[in-house]
Amino acid sequence: MTFENEVRRSRAWFGAAGRSGMIYRSWLRNQGYGAEVFDGRPVIGIASTWSELAPCNAHLNRVAESVKHGVWQAGGFPLEFPVMATGETLMRPTAMLYRNLLAMQAEELIRANPLDGVVLLSGCDKTTPGMLMGAASVDLPAVMVTGGPMLNGKFRGQDVGSGTHVWKFEEDLKAGRMNQEECFVAEGCMARSNGHCMTMGTASTMACMAEALGMQLPGSATWPAVDARRFEVAQEAGRRIVAMVEEDLRPSAIMTRAAFENAIRANAAIGGSTNAIVHLSALAGRLGVELDLDDFDELARPVPTIVDLMPSGRFLMEDFCYAGGLPVVLRDLAEAGLLDADAQTVTGKGVGANVAAAECWNRDVVRPLAEPLQAAGTGTAVLRGNLAPGGAVIKQSAASPGLLRHTGRAVVFDTPEDYHSVCDDPDLDIAADDVIVIRGAGPSGYPGMPEVANVPVPTKLLRAGVTDMVRICDGRMSGTGYGTVVLHVTPEAAVGGPLALVRTGDAVTLDVPARSLTVEVSDDELQRRRAVWKQPEPAHASGYGWLYIQHVLQADQGADFDFLVGARGAAVPRESH
Repeated sequence: MTFENEVRRSRAWFGAAGRSGMIYRSWLRNQGYGAEVFDGRPVIGIASTWSELAPCNAHLNRVAESVKHGVWQAGGFPLEFPVMATGETLMRPTAMLYRNLLAMQAEELIRANPLDGVVLLSGCDKTTPGMLMGAASVDLPAVMVTGGPMLNGKFRGQDVGSGTHVWKFEEDLKAGRMNQEECFVAEGCMARSNGHCMTMGTASTMACMAEALGMQLPGSATWPAVDARRFEVAQEAGRRIVAMVEEDLRPSAIMTRAAFENAIRANAAIGGSTNAIVHLSALAGRLGVELDLDDFDELARPVPTIVDLMPSGRFLMEDFCYAGGLPVVLRDLAEAGLLDADAQTVTGKGVGANVAAAECWNRDVVRPLAEPLQAAGTGTAVLRGNLAPGGAVIKQSAASPGLLRHTGRAVVFDTPEDYHSVCDDPDLDIAADDVIVIRGAGPSGYPGMPEVANVPVPTKLLRAGVTDMVRICDGRMSGTGYGTVVLHVTPEAAVGGPLALVRTGDAVTLDVPARSLTVEVSDDELQRRRAVWKQPEPAHASGYGWLYIQHVLQADQGADFDFLVGARGAAVPRESH
């Protein structure tokens, strides 16, 4: 047997002589591979978050087969392996608690195995950023393939969106406009195919972010999960990763500062989830890219929202796909000078070249920049003030314009559960002009920073016709959610942030145009309250939960672990003897 390409990383395993090489090769051959696969060709890992416990990712085994076809076609040797699935739909207390564990597992599995490049298969909210974070820290050639959105939901002759209509149906149920039997019927109409949420929730947003960053093939973020072209693009990714290994094209050369700026502007244009801020911040930390929370506001301000998708608009991802998908948005931004067209991508070309020929087939779905869904400056805003010295965020396009400047009486709840235990009480002391404050939902306090901030309006107010209120929380909200909700308040209450000092009856002022969030209490009074404040006991005293609480960073730094920030490279681990 002769071996070539000794510089290839996998040769440290499969090109070894004597007992070592024999062990590595012989055990793989028990799967029926012939000796020819060890001839020096690139070994490509297919890292899959397939799981039946993550419904958004339950079809990724089929996607993996298409990737393998492409790898074989290009002369590579594909090997699929599992990485934990963090499905927001089933995991408690929140999949966000496990994003960093997924990233750690992906990183270590990629590094520990004889791989020259990797294809990352993801779907649900946290799997896409988690896989990108792990791959960034190893920095082997990598390409992302997301699983795609579900087909549009259909209920009573209308399109319904996953997540977004969950909140709407809940409001209708509480207000007496629907009964429970009708809700059961609606469930099956809302989720009617494989795939992730078909609204512009976090899963769709992060798929688009992977493409905007240059880590996913052009146009591949939006193909529905069950469309044949989803499998076609997966096969193309399999071919492309073999070429990327030959070119030594790595994530660090793609996900540069310019790429993150492109992604932030793209997120504004598509009306993407606020969760992109947390995930992009964590990813930038892995790559050593300087990215400040205020960048998300400043870079997005000149960009209007032009994609008319729920929860901000009317349409769904299937419509976005058929209208031309993200390439149309990126081309429009590039033509307006709002995109760095030279930023490199997994194609080996700049993003501008990738999208130069993109055409829009439905300007109701992807509007012209001159006729946007929301004007420039109305995207995600970063707020600061004595209630959020480290920052907070609000998705303006999902908020009520009349509440973007508002002062109201705080009604404070120490946990989300405290609120839910009384929100249906007809005698609850709350009015439409009040501000609901929910704390204890931050990265370390819950722990995991769950999607609990967009709590429903109290039932008695819903029945009176109130549809929105100002809500403030140190947690997150689903990207499919809507309402005037201030999120990611930093520092969180559990570590002594000012949110911990607010009391029911305090006046709280939200002024989004001024980018401020304040509690109308003197500094002296806040200091007196701090002197008697006691930090709550942590939720975990051992295990992974304890590790998380001890090492998680605040939301403005992406809620990554402090010991995982930065890249550790792909050096071949020491051989066992």
